[in-house]
Amino acid sequence: MVFALFVGVPFGMVAGYYGGRIDSVIMRVMDLILAFPIYLLAIILMVIFAPTAGIIGTIKVTGAIAIVRIPIYARLVRGSVLSIKEKEYIEACRAVGVRDPIILLRHVLPNCLAPIIVTTTLGIATSIIVEATLSFLGLGTQPPTPSLGMMLSDGRNVLLLSPWAAIFSGLAILIIAFALNLLGDVLRDTLDPRLRGET
Repeated sequence: MVFALFVGVPFGMVAGYYGGRIDSVIMRVMDLILAFPIYLLAIILMVIFAPTAGIIGTIKVTGAIAIVRIPIYARLVRGSVLSIKEKEYIEACRAVGVRDPIILLRHVLPNCLAPIIVTTTLGIATSIIVEATLSFLGLGTQPPTPSLGMMLSDGRNVLLLSPWAAIFSGLAILIIAFALNLLGDVLRDTLDPRLRGET
């Protein structure tokens, strides 16, 4: 998620702030990535990367999941920047000669943080499920590195003899994803000023 943030957020800010041809090129690349379903693209990337054991294998899985998440942040931030850059204080900054990088970092980015935080929280849950799916299929984290998806896959082979091996790893994935989704909902309700005004 950190890698996806550090790549997707700057792309979205640049595309939304400058517009024109830059916006068009960046968004077409993001649309190309978004054209593939998340799981399909993650599987394709892991087949290309060739899963391996150890820290290198974990980095490959993390990189594949991050690439899948980059367009989500780019589109989210671009939409926020398109509305923020028309505000009066941004025009005032331009009028007094503040450079664009400073405007983006000091005035635009802080106003994009609420949707980024909520999306990150929800995205972590999705990423955990994607990683578990890849490991279940044998394309993700490889032994001896532990993975809930790999544990679930191993438990499937002895389901009739020892069902708890699959049940507990599946429950762990379910509880983690559910808890992170609840956290995302709470953060959305807390950080969204429109929802705060209704309560």
